[in-house]
Parts: sequence; structure tokens; C-alpha cells
Amino acid sequence: MTNDITAEQASAAAATAALDSASDATPEAEPAAPVLFRDLALPNEILRAVDDLGFSQCTPIQGRVLRFTLAGHDAIGRAQTGTGKTAAFLLTVIADFLKNPPSPERCLGEPRALVLAPTRELALQIARDAEDLGKYANLNVVTLVGGMDYEKQRRQLSSAPVDIVVATPGRLIDFANKQELFLDQVELLVIDEADRMLDMGFIPDVKRIVRLTPPKSHRQTLMFSATFTKDVLNLAAQWTFYPVTIEIEPESAATANIEQKVYIVTADEKVALLYNLITTQSLDRVMVFANRRDQTRRLTDVLKAHDISCALLSGDVPQEKRVKTLENFREGKIKVLVATDVAGRGIHIDGVSHVVNFTLPEQPDDYVHRIGRTGRAGASGTSISFACEDDGHLIPELEAAIGRKLECLYPPAELLAEIPKVNVVHGASGAQPAPRKPRPGGGSSHTGNRRR
Repeated sequence: MTNDITAEQASAAAATAALDSASDATPEAEPAAPVLFRDLALPNEILRAVDDLGFSQCTPIQGRVLRFTLAGHDAIGRAQTGTGKTAAFLLTVIADFLKNPPSPERCLGEPRALVLAPTRELALQIARDAEDLGKYANLNVVTLVGGMDYEKQRRQLSSAPVDIVVATPGRLIDFANKQELFLDQVELLVIDEADRMLDMGFIPDVKRIVRLTPPKSHRQTLMFSATFTKDVLNLAAQWTFYPVTIEIEPESAATANIEQKVYIVTADEKVALLYNLITTQSLDRVMVFANRRDQTRRLTDVLKAHDISCALLSGDVPQEKRVKTLENFREGKIKVLVATDVAGRGIHIDGVSHVVNFTLPEQPDDYVHRIGRTGRAGASGTSISFACEDDGHLIPELEAAIGRKLECLYPPAELLAEIPKVNVVHGASGAQPAPRKPRPGGGSSHTGNRRR
């Protein structure tokens, strides 16, 4: 009998030992002193990019997770949007690729890293962040999302070897089925907003995608979620290999820099209140959330009729137009962005001064997500919610989600003043109601071949 052990056994033993030593590092208490990027084992190319973005110290989740993921360990993290988790996993991916150059014999359509996101907007934002953080790393990042030009995305895959693919599950499966994309060479797998994947019914697709990647013992897997439900933890157990677990409390991360208030009004007073807030309170860059697409369409039409610079972000708007709208909002060409929760998820735009909840969200997690659009990167922000007889009963659940009482008050009379009467052209938002029944998917299936 030999005492020799396999490389895999050695790796597992090392991982176990590291986790034993890490057990004291995962409680809720954060490190006393902030972690600086320059103190981490990051290549100079990354440090230059981080410096260009104006950052010097890690957010809590970055400081706690990077010391493990940079060493190659799997990780599952609980953190809200706006806490820096995107940079945490992107820095891990980019650092690994810089330290381990690819083989010169690479096939087209074989990414080294795969990032899965539940929405198109979030996927596009992650890809944009990857470009910023990897600007000196000479990495090829390709985004595969539905609602955008399939042929253009196919050309990006086939024109040069790809390092990072950021994708939504449905579009990724389309490419995999047509053998335009192969996942057997994936070294790092990132699953972002796992709880949202569950809520949106994407888990069967994600399971299928994960099966196309190498075994979990042969890849690094990073998984992030705003909540750790039983289902999320079960998936994490299936997909990760001896992971470290990092948890950041949502109330400290999502609301610390945000002033929150609730105006008690009637349903009929909400439009006037919104108009007067925008026109009299010098709101610079505002996101307005409503629960339904028809509400967002009507609001956008009313604001446009009153010469307020605004745009709509909902599932009714074509994807290409949604991308353009976000760019215009980011550049300050649009003052007010009216959005639904699904369309608004994944929007990371600095400088949003106010978030207005025209209708209160039915899910507390959505409230935390909404207000997290402001007060980002240490800046202050303001959240204003409208509560009426239809949704006021939701306030206790929202307070439980953020861990404190909300300031509820009646708006001053001037904010309820009647708005000028103008002719509102419905449909000016550019959105169209969704058809009653979805059209069956078209297109013929075909197979492709790996190309060098």
C-alpha cells in the first residue's frame, strides 16, 4: 500500500484546513479596520484599474471574501446589491486569469469564466464593470442576453477567444444548444442573485448550465444571494466545493447612508405629489418605482406631457432602447427614470439622488433593492415612499426588513397642489402593452463546430 495521495485529495484536504481556520472569520462582526486593495494579492493591472475608478479600500464583503477567493476557494455570499459583491467576484476572476495565462491553443466559443445573472440589465452592468476592472488585463468579455441582436453576439463569440461570458440563462442555453458555445473549459463559475433566479423560475435552466461545466471539484464556484433560504443553501451545497460562507447584514449595507420617509396620501394624490416633488424640490437624478407596467407607462406619459425629462424602463420596452435609456440616464440626459422591479434590478448608477416608491413593493426584499439604487459608494441618498389605503398595510413588513421604523408623515400642502392641466398623449413612453399570449419560439436548430 502506498501513502501517496492524489492532487484532488490534497486540494480537498487543504480546502478543509483553510475552512477550519476561516470559521472564525465568517461571523457577522466586520473587521475593525478597512481592508485596502493594495494589501491584497492583486496584480498591478488590477490595482491600476481600481485606482482609476477612485477606490482604495474594500467594502465589507470585498474585504472578507477576497482573501479566500483569491486563494482559489469557493464562496457563497449573502449581500444586497450595492455592497460591492460584483467587484468581489470580478476581481477574483481577473486576478486568476492574470496569474494563469491561457493556453495558446484555445478554441473559439470556450470561455474561461462564466457569470450568470437573472436579468439583462444586471448582466450588462456586470459586463461593463468587468471592462472597467479589466481595462489593463487585455481580456475579452462577451455578453449574451435575450432581447438583443443574436447574430451580433454570435459574431463576438466567433471572432476571437473569449475570456469571460456574462449571460442570462435563456440566451446562454440558446447558444449552447446550437453549439456556438462550449462550457467544458470553464475555470470559474459565478452565479449572481441566486434568490432572484429562484423567484423568476430560472433554476432548471441554471442546473442544466452547471451540468455543462466541469465538476465542482475542478472549477472555482462563487455564488451570491440577497437571502439564504433553504432552497438557496441546498443549491449551494450541490454546486460548490468546500465553500467559505460570508454574510453581510442587509440593514447595515443597504440603508446606512439613505434618508427614508413615507408620505401618507390617497391614491388620487400620488401623481400630484410626484410632479411637485420633482419640480419644486430640485431633485437631480431620480428613479421612480411602480409595481405594474401599466402604472409606469401612465406615469411616464404624464411626466413627458409636463415637459419633465424622463424615460421608461419596463419589460414593454425593447431591449436596445432600454440600453440606450440607461446610458442617457447615466450621462444625465434624462432626469427621471420610471421603472418596474424586474427592469430596475441590476441598475448600478452612481449619483442617483432620490428613489421614489410610487407604490410600495409587496416583497420587502424589493424595497431594500429599490432604495439601494441611491446612497451608493458611500454617498448619501433619499428614499421617499407613497403609502395609501391600498398599500399602507405593507409598512410593518418593510420596517422589519430594514430593522428600524420608517418616518411616516403627511406631505405639506404645497406638494399636493393641483398640477397644470395638459393634454396627455398615452403611448408617448414608447412602450406597448404585452400580448395576451406569448408567441411560440421560432428559428431552426443547427449545430456548430468548435473553431480554433
